[in-house]
Amino acid sequence: MPMRILIVRTSSLGDLVHMLPAISDIARHVPDAEIDWVAEEAFAEIPGWHPAVSEVIKVAHRRWRKAWWSAPVRAERQALKERLRSRQYDVILDMQALLKSAWLVRQARGVRHGLDWRSAREPLASLFYNVRHRVEFWQPAVIRQRKLAGLTFGYQYAGQPDFGLQAFAREVAEAREAEAGGGEGRLHHLEADKGYAVIMPSASRDDKLWPEEDWRAVFRRLHEAGCTLKLLAGNEQEAQRARLLVAGAEGAEVMPRMSLTEVARLLAGSRLMVGLDSGLTHLSAALGRPTIGIYRASTPVRTPLVGSNYTASLGDRGASPSREVVMAAVEQALAAR
Repeated sequence: MPMRILIVRTSSLGDLVHMLPAISDIARHVPDAEIDWVAEEAFAEIPGWHPAVSEVIKVAHRRWRKAWWSAPVRAERQALKERLRSRQYDVILDMQALLKSAWLVRQARGVRHGLDWRSAREPLASLFYNVRHRVEFWQPAVIRQRKLAGLTFGYQYAGQPDFGLQAFAREVAEAREAEAGGGEGRLHHLEADKGYAVIMPSASRDDKLWPEEDWRAVFRRLHEAGCTLKLLAGNEQEAQRARLLVAGAEGAEVMPRMSLTEVARLLAGSRLMVGLDSGLTHLSAALGRPTIGIYRASTPVRTPLVGSNYTASLGDRGASPSREVVMAAVEQALAAR
């Protein structure tokens, strides 16, 4: 009989990306695992990318809390409760350790695992688990999640993290192979094409932003290297800022709003990415692209960029990386393959 597992990790984008190696570990060490994953509806595409995930169960805390007691929201919450109780799980693993995730765990049927009082971000959440595990809080997020999964299922994780995103790389390789088959002229065009760089220069908070002139210095160097620029933005205000940043720049465009899967495809085909500390920057690293992250309002100690290619997590909370440091990292990213 398969081992039925329910993973609870609802948000946010970067946190779900950091979860993926733990899912790969579980699939490797529990080969008969049947894994369901509860995730916030805005990020539900991410668990679905991993080949070991059987079903993604959507929750909508962010939308529900605006009208928690309205009839439509009550109906959605009841439907979720019925779905969670419809299956008997062997293991229910809360990998978020918040009261909102413990609320979900409590509604499902099975042995509930999570972090202990000293390890949980919200210690009260630990009271809802049948089995509690100690995982030191100071560790990088990817390691912390891999350790928690290993303690839950009785194995010692090893090796480099596997994000389970190889399908995106295969799509890119197949597309390039198809383009190369378009004739001699098309092949010459591909040989001359130096690719594109993805840039994420915007954020919801001003204390995360990097100086505009420093960004423009990066843009000039990437243009010299033959890269076109594709800028990402999370909303119209961020898009407007991005348009001002690249005003008059040759070979630069601000991308329209896309689904997470479309963004992942864009990142997977890039030559490199430079971005602020954001979920999309972490996704770029997880996809195996050379990636530079600029940290100003957060620390890379717990959430460094992790991936199979060159990564640089620059700066720290209250300590912006200098232009020179970022430019040196750009040189290394351009040299990466």
